[in-house]
Formats: sequence, structure tokens, C-alpha cells
Amino acid sequence: MFGRSLFAVFAVMAATTACGGGSESYASVVDKAKNDKKLVIGVKADQPGLGLRTPDGAFAGFDIEVAKYVANELGVDPANVTFKETVSANREAFIEQGQVDLVVATYSITDARKQKVSFAGPYFVAGQDLLVRADEAALTGPEALNGKKLCSVAGSTPAQKVKTEYAKEVQLQEERTYSACVDRVLGGQLDAITTDNVILAGYAAQHAGKLKVVGKPFSTEKYGIGLKKDDTAGRKAVNDALQKMFSDGSWTKALQASVGASGFALPQAPQLERY
Repeated sequence: MFGRSLFAVFAVMAATTACGGGSESYASVVDKAKNDKKLVIGVKADQPGLGLRTPDGAFAGFDIEVAKYVANELGVDPANVTFKETVSANREAFIEQGQVDLVVATYSITDARKQKVSFAGPYFVAGQDLLVRADEAALTGPEALNGKKLCSVAGSTPAQKVKTEYAKEVQLQEERTYSACVDRVLGGQLDAITTDNVILAGYAAQHAGKLKVVGKPFSTEKYGIGLKKDDTAGRKAVNDALQKMFSDGSWTKALQASVGASGFALPQAPQLERY
């Protein structure tokens, strides 16, 4: 009898320990940071200048610098941050399931997403645009895409926006990642990619002379940091960290060091939208 009870206690302890990788064990990411001194942050791994896995397995880019700064302000040394690759289709699920504590992954704030997760920010405002081959002269904007093959990624909405609002006869193609879209445009199988201009600028810089951004943005995309739904304390703490990053010059410095290399026109820091 005693043996069974002891086994049950150890089983519960093991299960509790196993759940410690994300935010589900704590009411707020603030508590997770304070108690564990560790965070798991979801980021993109294939976006040059924003979130890119380097050959040595590390991550680099503007989103990575934002994530490190926020973690540090929450009391977690950046060396104790684990970056976990996310794609557009799994960001909400990763937060809901507790696989990550925060998501900093060119994550546009939308009302639909707010039904599932909370957002701090925005920490950057981009605009939807098109990436095409450098010698492409006819595709001057979204309205020129009728009959063309347009790529975007699963879990993101830019391509459908083009079809609904600009070119009803565009042929949509979804890939898992934008880098897969880039390969298909370079190979001539597809005509264009649509997503945010700052993301596209990174790919254009990576493939200089082969790809170009059309330069006609047609939406406003506010990047936020995703965290667990209704984590009010966490949202406030992350917003406070972002405000400090804006005001002390770290935001501008990080943007210049990462996205600036692509030639993208760097904006001013945005206004936070606290709710």
C-alpha cells in the first residue's frame, strides 16, 4: 500500500516536471521568468534579417534581438532562453499548448488571433508587398496578378487578401515556409510571393540581383509578441519592456544591425497598443 502511494507521488512529480517547458505551469509568463529564470520563445528560422537559423544552429535577426531584450527585462539572462522554431500555422497552438512562453515571429496582431492568444506591442509595423524575379516588369502591384501564380504560407492570410481584394483570378499556392516559396519563384514555377515588405526585403538581399520587392505596400501589419490568453500581467510586463527598448535606443540599434543591411527603409518605433 505504502509502495503504491509513494509511486503515485513520484508519478505526479514527474508529470509536473515534464510540463515545465512552457507557460502552462504558471498563471503568467512573469511568474515563469521569476521562478525558473528560463524561457522558451517561438521564432521563425528562415527569415533573413528577422529570424534565421545560422549554420551553427543559433538564431539571428531583429525578432531574436527583441526576444532577448524582453527576456532580460523579465529577469531571464538571454543565455537561458531556448528558441523554438515556429511556422505561421502553429504559433497559436504552441502558445495554447504551453510549448512556448512567448512568440516573437513576425506575428501580426489580428482580432481573430486575439480570440486565442494575447498580444503585447506592436514592436514593428510592416506592409504587405510582393517579391518577384528581378527581371519581372509586368507585376507592378497586386492588381496585376490575375492569371499569375502567387505563393504564401499556410496559416498566413496575405495571399487570400490579394485574391479577395485585388486579383480574383490569381492562382494561389501555399507552402509551409516562405523560403520554400522563394525557391519556387527562383525556379520559375511561381510568379510572386506575398507577405510583409520587411520579410521580403530580407530575401531580396539574400538573393541580390535575382529577386526584388515591388515596393507598393497595400496593408498595415502590426507585429506583436504573442503570449498566453488573458495573461494580463505578462502582457503589461512585455509592453513595459518594449517601451524601454524603444526609448533607450536598443530598438533602433537592433533594427539597423539586422534589417538595415537589406536596404529596407527603417521606420520609427511604433506606438504600443495596450489593452
